[in-house]
Amino acid sequence: MNGADIGWMILATGMVLLMTPALAFFYGGLVRSKNALNTMMMSFASLAVVGVLWALAGYTFAFAPGNAVIGGLDYLFLRGVDLQAKGAIPHLLFMCYQGTFAVITAALVSGAIVERMRFSAYLVFIALWSLVVYAPVAHWVWGGGWLGTLGTLDFAGGTVVHVNAAVAALVAALVLGPRRDHGRQAFLPHNVPLVLLGTGLLWFGWLGFNGGSALAANGLAAAAFTNTFFAPAAAAAAWALIELLLHGKVSGVGLASGAVAGMVAITPAAGYVTPLSALLLGALAAAASFAAVRYRPRLGLDDSLDVFAVHGVAATLGALLTGVLATKAVNPDAADGSLALLGVQAIGVAVTFLWSGLLSWVLFKLVGLVTPLRADEQDEWTGLDMADAGERAYVASETESSPHAAGAS
Repeated sequence: MNGADIGWMILATGMVLLMTPALAFFYGGLVRSKNALNTMMMSFASLAVVGVLWALAGYTFAFAPGNAVIGGLDYLFLRGVDLQAKGAIPHLLFMCYQGTFAVITAALVSGAIVERMRFSAYLVFIALWSLVVYAPVAHWVWGGGWLGTLGTLDFAGGTVVHVNAAVAALVAALVLGPRRDHGRQAFLPHNVPLVLLGTGLLWFGWLGFNGGSALAANGLAAAAFTNTFFAPAAAAAAWALIELLLHGKVSGVGLASGAVAGMVAITPAAGYVTPLSALLLGALAAAASFAAVRYRPRLGLDDSLDVFAVHGVAATLGALLTGVLATKAVNPDAADGSLALLGVQAIGVAVTFLWSGLLSWVLFKLVGLVTPLRADEQDEWTGLDMADAGERAYVASETESSPHAAGAS
């Protein structure tokens, strides 16, 4: 261990932690004002619920020595997780860094079911999902499991985080069904500046998400950091260009969505590709996600904030293209792109689709047996801020709330 590595990883852990509040801003701005607080609380709640469970059991299932499928119980309740070295940093810091990944992965799912899922049911679902779905996939790829042994490359979570969460989000949208008046009225973002603020904070945090996955202050961290700057930039530019060609104008939500698609796509590839490949990957991801967002309404699917269209599509593309664009010139410990590596990457994506899809469906059905999943019709109509939290994101001014305001005017 050395001070530079420890210092960088402490900073990177804080940066990734910031991504969950950033996601709250991003998602919160995209919904209607009557659901803004409820939507933001879904991200913050993941910090509480998944954060605690990670310490108690999630970490041991993901990273303790075990078999090819699941970690053992060596680290249950953080037993044996102390200041002794794990690689270049203290074991305790490694555990904390990985915990921030588990937290935001569960929070990502909320984007598909906002404005209609009961908050209590959501809490139960993410608690179970983080242990039953997320932790095993993390073990498969990063904890000594079978996908890592097979040679799957996932530098910072394209498959473990984004494919995993996006498939769960897709299942959630299918199980819950569409919002009231879906397809009959436009559900417009209530605060685009909030969306842009969330995007900027996500981009900042993502530099630690990908750069920190080197687990040391070294050249590999610098390469991943650089690629995480260029891929979202190219993706935002590509999305803007597509909007300009199709509509003659560029939207703030489009710029934000493009940048996020680029961040997602570069995540599995960040420590394996060159900056020029990162630019290409970002642009292709923007085009693919843009097409998915445009096509989704034809399916009648109400994935409220297009979690699958952006995270699922971009992550799948990024994971597959890692098998083509990876080069030992960036990471000598990895493999050069090849048809064989592309096949390995495809196996990793396909298995994660099946695992997350099937188990997420089972978990939703089980939670539904204990507590209703869906808010009642009246609560959806008035908004879940008051129904679930008893608070509002925005308090009406005295003039607006006065019963005499209309007559006085």
